[in-house]
Amino acid sequence: MLKTALKPRWIAGLVFALLLSGVFVLLSQWQLSRSAQHEPPAPSSVEEVKPLVDVLKPGQFFPGSVSDQMVTATGTYDPAKQVLVEGRLYNNQKGFWIVSAFAVNNAPALSGVAASPQTWIPVARGWVADAAQAGPPPSGIITVTGRLIPSEAPVPNVDAGPGRASAVSSAELINIWEVSSYPGFVAATSEVSGGVTLPLGDDVKALNIPPQPPAEKVNWLNLFYAVEWVVFAGFSLFIWWRLVKDDYRRDLEEDEDFEDYEDEESGEGDGHEDGERVSYPSERPGATTEPTSPEPEQKVQQ
Repeated sequence: MLKTALKPRWIAGLVFALLLSGVFVLLSQWQLSRSAQHEPPAPSSVEEVKPLVDVLKPGQFFPGSVSDQMVTATGTYDPAKQVLVEGRLYNNQKGFWIVSAFAVNNAPALSGVAASPQTWIPVARGWVADAAQAGPPPSGIITVTGRLIPSEAPVPNVDAGPGRASAVSSAELINIWEVSSYPGFVAATSEVSGGVTLPLGDDVKALNIPPQPPAEKVNWLNLFYAVEWVVFAGFSLFIWWRLVKDDYRRDLEEDEDFEDYEDEESGEGDGHEDGERVSYPSERPGATTEPTSPEPEQKVQQ
């Protein structure tokens, strides 16, 4: 079969099949890249600052539609309600988040035995490298602006210690502070009092958390097309192999027919069906031919 495949027409066919397969593979890669490509995000209003009391309600689940929304709230801090959350990074350096309880003015009050008269929300005010660098929150009426983020999950079986928390978790913080809270927290970008922006301090770094990128979605139709082009690439090589195999079989059949024809020709030449030459007695060595005389006629008596 190798001899058949080395025929010029089949070598040219192989080159064409390889080129065609290469084109199919490139098309498959293009479809694969399209299947995981981010579509342009829909217009969003997360950067538009909105009042917290209009965006989120206490005592309800945190809706994903308000995640990363820039909000503003007016209220007061309680210096006694402040914790540090360790293990937070700033420029690849580990440190602490300063998280303070913020009483939101005009926030709906929750009802229940353990509910507090005022509704609070945790505010991550900044980052410090050392716990000793964290100062108390500002006093008086403060207007906080920041990004609204869903509550984190508390770290199980971890005792962070006095004045510490394992995560910015509403479930954990309401037990520490014994207050009613919103189901989320605010990463502050500014604190304003009396129309003046309050500085964080020399050792405190602003968080400035950007919105989270949209979740990557897989386009299954493009993924199916990518697999389909790979199948086409393999099929083009299969077609070439199949044509070569068929040509090889035709050559074998032609060779068998030619051999049968030669056998028949040799058999007709000597008068024997099997192609074997018959040896007659006169042709045998030492054999002589004697004339035969006719038999005498017998007379019939009448």
